[in-house]
Amino acid sequence: MKPLPILVAIALIGAAPPPSTAVSTLASDSEAHWVPFDLTPGNQIRFTMMINDRPAAAVLDTGVSASVISRSFATAARMKVQPRGLARAIGGAVTIGWTPVQNIMLGGMTRRGGGIGVTTLPAAATGGVQPVDVLVGHDLIDAYAIEIDYDAMRFRLLKSGRLPFRGVSAPLRIAPDQNVYVTEINLGGRRLAPMVVDTGDGSSITLSQEAYRAAGLTGVQTTTTIAYGLAGPMISDLAILPSLSVGKLAASDVELRVERRGGFSQSIGAAGRIGSGFLQHYRVLMDPAAGHIVFAATVRTGTPPLRSTSGILMTAEKGRLRVLHVMRGSPAEAGSWRAGDMICRIDGVPIPADYNASPISTWSVGKPGRIVALGTCDGATRALRLNHFY
Repeated sequence: MKPLPILVAIALIGAAPPPSTAVSTLASDSEAHWVPFDLTPGNQIRFTMMINDRPAAAVLDTGVSASVISRSFATAARMKVQPRGLARAIGGAVTIGWTPVQNIMLGGMTRRGGGIGVTTLPAAATGGVQPVDVLVGHDLIDAYAIEIDYDAMRFRLLKSGRLPFRGVSAPLRIAPDQNVYVTEINLGGRRLAPMVVDTGDGSSITLSQEAYRAAGLTGVQTTTTIAYGLAGPMISDLAILPSLSVGKLAASDVELRVERRGGFSQSIGAAGRIGSGFLQHYRVLMDPAAGHIVFAATVRTGTPPLRSTSGILMTAEKGRLRVLHVMRGSPAEAGSWRAGDMICRIDGVPIPADYNASPISTWSVGKPGRIVALGTCDGATRALRLNHFY
């Protein structure tokens, strides 16, 4: 069992650079060019690629309308940045620049010429302490099929039309206005579209408030949660859905987040997003040129979502835990915990430097009925009885 992560949702609409004469080619042996990756603390695909012959830490983000590099990477590489205005991001708006590039290499793909967007990419964008240099959006990959093998933690770019494994499919296309991958879902007998397929979103399924109401669900118990976008934090409602379908794929016990009115999905005319928290339960092939996304079952398929039994969502700092959000209706809310509270001990044990990877971190999703002694950093101890609440 692992701790409940603080998820990150990176989406960026309106970041497209001006038209260019960039030329992209795929190596004849591209199928052999697997790209290894790990998952960021925010649950995103992180890997290494090359830009202008410099290694760059990247996140695969199909929710970004055009790829962007960080301002710090551009500065270190002595790239000349031109202002491009603002782009819409989860949590608000961010400033965008643009810079020409000599070459970009990703797996078996090489792109020469053209340019790339530039923006600030804080460490919070991946939920960790180390920022990344690049968000890889549709403009670099949508001419190809992209196969993501979450079990082996690797992906590769293929010629469009390739089907390297058997599975069930759903429609997939590039939305002409937003320039992101979109599909549709069926929930409560209602078709909800467009749904952005967003590998940069660490959560599972997110809906706009309007789309959730249109589904007409009843009897679903909800709480609240927090996530982080490029423009800051956002609070949403959280529930576990008994079932939904994505094309021919039927899924059960799916975590759902519902944005507040006026949230990012509504602002771009989308019903919601399908994030990596959902995708990583399958082997996935995304091929917008062929019009489909294909899912194959893996050892993770059908694994129920991790549920908090404490209601405390926190981040690990040096020797302490900082409470970021207290979930509605939770034991923590009943115990008067507040965002900003600091925890320095759990059952008398100091917070270790490797907290997120240590067994002690699982307390917040522990067995209902367990009483946890939480030592605050002012020397007090507060008891918290774990329980189911959503």
